[in-house]
Amino acid sequence: MSSIEGFLKGEATAGLMLMAAGAIALVVANSPLASTYAVFLDLPLTVGAGTFALSKTTLHWVNDGLMAAFFFLVGLEIKREVVAGELSTGAKAALPVLAAAAGMAGPAAVYALFNWGSPDLRGWAIPTATDIAFALGIITLLGRRVPASLKIFLTALAVIDDLGAVLIIAIFYTDQLSCPALVASALCMIALAALNRRGVRNCAAYVFVGLILWVAVLKSGVHPTMAGVITALAVPANTDDAGESSLTALEHALHPWVAFLILPLFAFCNAGVAVAEITLDALTHPVTLGIVLGLFVGKQLGVLSITWLAQAAGWLRLPSGATAWQYYGVVLLTGVGFTMSLFIGNLAFTDPEYLASVKVGVLGGSLLSGIAGYVILRLSYRPAPATDHHPGAIQ
Repeated sequence: MSSIEGFLKGEATAGLMLMAAGAIALVVANSPLASTYAVFLDLPLTVGAGTFALSKTTLHWVNDGLMAAFFFLVGLEIKREVVAGELSTGAKAALPVLAAAAGMAGPAAVYALFNWGSPDLRGWAIPTATDIAFALGIITLLGRRVPASLKIFLTALAVIDDLGAVLIIAIFYTDQLSCPALVASALCMIALAALNRRGVRNCAAYVFVGLILWVAVLKSGVHPTMAGVITALAVPANTDDAGESSLTALEHALHPWVAFLILPLFAFCNAGVAVAEITLDALTHPVTLGIVLGLFVGKQLGVLSITWLAQAAGWLRLPSGATAWQYYGVVLLTGVGFTMSLFIGNLAFTDPEYLASVKVGVLGGSLLSGIAGYVILRLSYRPAPATDHHPGAIQ
């Protein structure tokens, strides 16, 4: 099995785990266990040594702490793709880069239409994300009906999408800054750069400095998950005598923990919304409508418009072996936002009523996009004659 096939299989399985965790959260939030669920999320947990202590609720430890490991993995994946993957050359990166950029601008514009002139415009970034695990989880249900080139395209687009989300969080969702903590963060980044320059391959050294960086970033006012991305970008990508890089080793070691523990736990903690909260007012709230239509309409308008323009200008072609309808089906799947959308929603809003609207919007938009994408891909499949054709790289 090739590395890309293994990655796709792992992400697809993780997507199914995410679906299950989200479904369990919805069931629990609407069962007699709802009060226990709420107590669990608000349970205070303290970690510290000596005079140093950090105290947060379970929900905040998951969102601020464990999700830093997810962003660390995102950083590793971004670096891998840029160094030697689907983003390593201009020809490979052109279509997913353009599609990702337009696929973030479209949903943001749709959300802004519903919330312009309101403080709720703060949530503009919520529908811009694509959840690669969820999207590939849906694709895996279709088996061989989806060309491999489209799976690679979707993966590359989602990696760029994640990079965009990281930049959005760092720039637009940062609180008041603490200069001493920022200085400490800068010193940690210098230490990471020095480790990389000296060719240090000991993964533990990067993780140790990364943990210190996480605390410094947490105290600085910047969202602490940024420490995960920064640390990942310092990990060496060049291979050793055994043919494996520190980056690859860390990615392989961390992926199962993130895919099968951290992300399902995040989904369980953040996807629970009581049916009683889904009132007519909640469904028609501008935040809800902006997110639902941003994910379902804005995503496809953005990606399809830039694709049409690029094709009309003769710059790009669709992924090899894919029909226009199959491409459209995958474009619809980019509207499955879930993980990153919920994460940004928690940064944009703190009021429980708004968070309920965020959850309803993200779940509704992702569900519409997922079902529509699945149906289009299933109906557009036409078995091809048996050949030795191997889907090529993205043009």
